Amino acid sequence: MALPLQFPHAEPPPAGTVREVAPGVHWLRMALPFALDHINLWLLEDGDGLVMIDCGLADDATRAAWDRVLADFIGQRTVRRLIVTHYHPDHAGLASWLIARHGCELWMTQGEYLSAHVVYNDAAGYSPAASNAFFKANGLGPEHDEGLAKRGNFYRKSVVPLPLGYRRMLDGDVLNVGGRDWQVMVGYGHAPEHVSLYCASLGVCISGDMLPPKISTNVSVWTVEPQGDPLRLFLSSIRRYRELPHDTLILPSHGLPFRGAHTRVEALEQHHAERLADLERAIAASPAPMHAAELLETLFRRKLDTHQTTFAMGEAVAHLHYLCYAGRLRREVGADGVLRYAAAKASA
Repeated sequence: MALPLQFPHAEPPPAGTVREVAPGVHWLRMALPFALDHINLWLLEDGDGLVMIDCGLADDATRAAWDRVLADFIGQRTVRRLIVTHYHPDHAGLASWLIARHGCELWMTQGEYLSAHVVYNDAAGYSPAASNAFFKANGLGPEHDEGLAKRGNFYRKSVVPLPLGYRRMLDGDVLNVGGRDWQVMVGYGHAPEHVSLYCASLGVCISGDMLPPKISTNVSVWTVEPQGDPLRLFLSSIRRYRELPHDTLILPSHGLPFRGAHTRVEALEQHHAERLADLERAIAASPAPMHAAELLETLFRRKLDTHQTTFAMGEAVAHLHYLCYAGRLRREVGADGVLRYAAAKASA
């Protein structure tokens, strides 16, 4: 029987304040202007200096909250480096702003650093036009055209351009911070090369977006890799958290710190298994093949705004691809150019 999650802190620290959650490990929370309304950030003591983990969205509210932290907690201490777990705007948005203030180094994986520049500059398959074409190919109707046009390059609106240089992190690297070793764990599926950090001596893992306590991590197919199977990569990645002691204190980017990594991995695996089964049932009950947009209501039983719809589409396609690659569905292109899915044909 899975043990229940344990939450050592009932409430987060107020915005602009800092709370110590383990020796030398400090928790900040910043607001986000979305349904997911916050992000957790972390400060690690490093001798007489500090290491920052993630930095929040590039907006006035986050800058103001950082100003309070810089004045009340960081003060004259040296910030030695800024580690960004992945390129998404709530994690990387103010990286350059903080680096300019402190003169510290930016540490990221190569996949995340390059993705930030590519997305910001509309390069490769990351332009709004390419993304919108991908959504249409998966059935999203013209009623969303206006909202998508207004959204434009959301990333560019939310991020200060990253510096033209960084320090690269690789899976298995060990970073010494304040005399303690932190192991780099690279995970896939949510972002190209997402970093988590594990300190065995403290029994602490900064999990980023890979292991939240309540919500499910977004796992999406995007335009740049239209045949991708990110759900398989994600499920393979989160199995690594079973290698940690079950009572490891998990510090997620969203939600409260918790203990019970094995239980949470099992819950996420079960969640995705149920969503896959829901899709199979819906498709089996349909008289005709179905496209991803038609299946959004099967996966998301709430009204979605434009921002949420883009992520929901990517996630629906990710689950459909997983089923196709597992031989449980087949995919076909209709005369209208839209991709649709049907039950796999039984082998003779």
